[in-house]
Amino acid sequence: MPSQVVIECCDAIKSRELTIAFAESATAGRMSAEFCMSPASGQILKGGLVCYDATLKVDILKIPKSFIEEHTPESAEVTEELARRLGGLIPSDIQVGVTGLTTPGGSESETKPVGSIFLHICMPGKSIPVFRVFEGEPEQIVLQAIDLAAQTILEELK
Repeated sequence: MPSQVVIECCDAIKSRELTIAFAESATAGRMSAEFCMSPASGQILKGGLVCYDATLKVDILKIPKSFIEEHTPESAEVTEELARRLGGLIPSDIQVGVTGLTTPGGSESETKPVGSIFLHICMPGKSIPVFRVFEGEPEQIVLQAIDLAAQTILEELK
């Protein structure tokens, strides 16, 4: 069952007759899965793309490899490109991109530790970057990222 904030977010999207799609790296499809368990999912969810490996960001979303190498796959810049380019693949009113570090072995650093999550949400007339560092096991980080995306969308729709 999705969290209460995900359900409320889905209801708000439905009440405005909007749709949503996801480009997921760090959450590896879990964001789409949580949103699909809402009663409103049939009216709002267009789909999602899991692009965990950087080659999919290049091959499917056409983000230049040099851009990813310059900014790292887990960055605000790459996450924004995920969200922006997703609309060309999955037409929707709201596009959410998510990257981050749920386990060691990525581009973590002192300023970008494991637990770092980058979200970018494109909505009609809005482009919203979000960065947060969460603590916990990988699943806890992923679930917190999903709730953060839902809460951000919900606040923007009010």
